Amino acid sequence: MSSEPFETDVPVGHRDRHEHGGASARPDDDALALRTERERVEAGVADYDPAAVPPATDVAPEADITTSDVFQGIEEVAARQEAEGETAPLTKDSPFPPTRYAEE
Repeated sequence: MSSEPFETDVPVGHRDRHEHGGASARPDDDALALRTERERVEAGVADYDPAAVPPATDVAPEADITTSDVFQGIEEVAARQEAEGETAPLTKDSPFPPTRYAEE
């Protein structure tokens, strides 16, 4: 065991001055559990402090991307290419995809 003092930024629990300087006869279990969890997070033993996580909220519904102009434009280009036969599968007779130079 190391003789170096363990320094932490975790605040020390409230000390009742009516008690003697030794260990408290009435330890606060909740405060001790909170300090222990924070020290575990600080030491890297635990991933996060559950007390520091904000409460869950409802997720906003995602927008329907099929109604966007970009999606509609892609659909139009795909429909035109399909109609003109540009999306034919590659074969031995036609091993390369069609060129797109004229579309610009």
